[in-house]
Amino acid sequence: MKLDRLLSIVILLMNRRMVQAKELADLFEVSVRTIYRDIEVINQAGIPITTSQGAGGGIGLIEGYRLDRNLLTNQELAAIMTALQSVSTPYRNNQNNMLMEKINSIIPTAQTDQFQRMTQQFIVDFSSWGVNPHLEDKLNVIKQAIEGCQAITFTYSNAEGQITSRSVHPYTLILKQQKWYLYAHCTDKNDFRMFKVMRMKDLIIQEETYSRQDIPIGELPWNQGWMVSNSSSERMQLVLRFHKRIRHIAEEWFGVEQLEQDSEGNYRIMIDYPEDNWLYGFILSFGQDVEVLQPSHIRDRIQAIAMNIVKIYERT
Repeated sequence: MKLDRLLSIVILLMNRRMVQAKELADLFEVSVRTIYRDIEVINQAGIPITTSQGAGGGIGLIEGYRLDRNLLTNQELAAIMTALQSVSTPYRNNQNNMLMEKINSIIPTAQTDQFQRMTQQFIVDFSSWGVNPHLEDKLNVIKQAIEGCQAITFTYSNAEGQITSRSVHPYTLILKQQKWYLYAHCTDKNDFRMFKVMRMKDLIIQEETYSRQDIPIGELPWNQGWMVSNSSSERMQLVLRFHKRIRHIAEEWFGVEQLEQDSEGNYRIMIDYPEDNWLYGFILSFGQDVEVLQPSHIRDRIQAIAMNIVKIYERT
């Protein structure tokens, strides 16, 4: 929209002394002529913009022009900036970036350095190591569908490897332990479901639109334990023994208070988990440094899996 572009240009100019017209044209995917027409409209609205030629020239605001910022203190603005920066780490969002530009624009020049230090006191980064362009494409498709209240279809593979075709009304994207999920109303099941985004493929936005229902935030599945929201199996109590050499890893997973040291210097823990393929993989991820003590059938299952792994490598 033209109004959004005009406001965005003003915000950018507040944060930079000079910007080239071509840079603005590339940013907003319009022609340089359109940018100059926008500048004329902004000037007519009473916001003083100047242009200059030559090296170091470009488009800029007159010196000292700033927006009113009486509503929030620098500390409050810094808190907002920190939150926005944290949210932007796992999911790039132009609206978030523009809001951060707006906040920077209302900080007086004399306080800029101090404000930057305040926003860099701690950083919360929710993103995983490396970049996954396929995940970002999926998130953009889902976000577009949510904004337009449009149905989407996709092929989904659940935790047991079963593949189904789904048609859903997307409601909310959730980031939980560095994994993205979609909370949506499944038209096939006529109920709300959680879908892991990385297990979705062939996403297509449909022309069909829907009216959003009111959903009780306190009862949503991502506010419950993962055992409740992601598994249909009943929970059982496990007793695991961790070797003392990976005490630090066990502490990261379960907390120092949950570990009980035995006479040999190793550590035991009692935990409740549902029995499924995730549990087997979780236990095996610790390799030789963990042993299942109870229940016996889980111990036998892990032993059988380990023996099959040995056979694979013996053949190799």
